[in-house]
Amino acid sequence: MPTDQYHEPPADLSPEIRSFARLAASLQEEAEAIGWYEQRLSMEGDPQARAIMENAQEEEFKHFAMALEFLSRRKPKWRAVLQSVLFKEGDIVESGEEGEEAEKKAR
Repeated sequence: MPTDQYHEPPADLSPEIRSFARLAASLQEEAEAIGWYEQRLSMEGDPQARAIMENAQEEEFKHFAMALEFLSRRKPKWRAVLQSVLFKEGDIVESGEEGEEAEKKAR
């Protein structure tokens, strides 16, 4: 069943907003698929079946990353938070707090 990604009449939304909504929905779907594969992999005993599922999950990681990058390029505040939190050592919550401060300073 497709995701109902619009909360406003689609015809009233700009093409940019509709693209943004589609990619936001894709991001959710990719995250969900990654989680499903994680569950399946935790249960699968057959090495060949595991290899196939691992390969499929890797594709989902790539799709998730591409959708996240698309969205973050269009929202400077999101990008500021992501740059403060992702791929950082240390306490994640502290990085999140730094991200909030960075968001306030972003355009």
